[in-house]
Amino acid sequence: MHIVIPDDYQHVIRSLDCFARLAGHEVTVLHDVQPASLEQLAERFADAEALVLTRERTRIDAALLDRLPRLRLISQTGKVSGHLDLDACSARGIVVTEGRGSPVAPAELAWTLILNARRQLVPAIDAFREGRWQVNLGQALAGQTLGIWGYGKIGQRLARYAQAFDLPVLVWGSEASRAAATADGHRAAASREAFFAEADILSLNLRLSERTRHAVTFADLARMKPDALLVNVSRAELIAPGALLRALDAGRPGFAAVDVYEQEPLLDLADPLLRHPRALCTPHLGYVEKNGYELYFGDAFDNLLAFVAGSPQNVANPQALATQRQG
Repeated sequence: MHIVIPDDYQHVIRSLDCFARLAGHEVTVLHDVQPASLEQLAERFADAEALVLTRERTRIDAALLDRLPRLRLISQTGKVSGHLDLDACSARGIVVTEGRGSPVAPAELAWTLILNARRQLVPAIDAFREGRWQVNLGQALAGQTLGIWGYGKIGQRLARYAQAFDLPVLVWGSEASRAAATADGHRAAASREAFFAEADILSLNLRLSERTRHAVTFADLARMKPDALLVNVSRAELIAPGALLRALDAGRPGFAAVDVYEQEPLLDLADPLLRHPRALCTPHLGYVEKNGYELYFGDAFDNLLAFVAGSPQNVANPQALATQRQG
């Protein structure tokens, strides 16, 4: 089978231990970082019988699928999301399989951003390299209130980290999330308004859906303290367009640490958020980690091999199995 793996930005896929599982297949790994047009994607994927997608980096829609007559399988790393038109795949007999996610690396990155932002390590290190000594004054975490919106696997890990650092935890989210947090000994916010007003550090840990898209408004951010920190390692689209930059300029919150952007890859060095003096920005590193990649791609390769062997597993669109394309 000819397998195409796009979006290997870091040139690491072939170095993974799990890559050896594809021995005997023709594998093309692509490393393009610049966003591709429909024509470019159709050309790159023209001979592919299977695609292995790196999370949500490439959008797969009906127009592209119509240009890929040989495609039989899309093996998704992690869970299928809005980048992939599942109905269009099913209608064309293209089977889609999905794997698992892991909260470990995203939670660790969120905590890294919190520590760096509060202690202001980046400007201190940059100044040190320029020959300047102790140019700023950071803040310790102990005693600050960590607000968590979304008490799922990542939110729960952050809450455990917070306990080790002596931060009380304040949770907002669904009724089930608040109940779970309370059962774990944390405090549920009395209201959405109180949540934004009381948190010293506020982490967004929601899944992106039509319900949560643009859920955080400028009015929410304006309720935050002037020295509060907003952290977003989930999805940029959780925040209303332009609201974060406007809020930073207005002074509430006082700082932001973000790993996700509405346009990715973000390669515009003049982007105002990237250059903002009170924003710490990282290039979507939340899931970009060795053990996580072994999990994501290991699952994707196992699902692909099961499909080739005639025993499809973890199929996201079972209806496609009845009309799947034949090799």
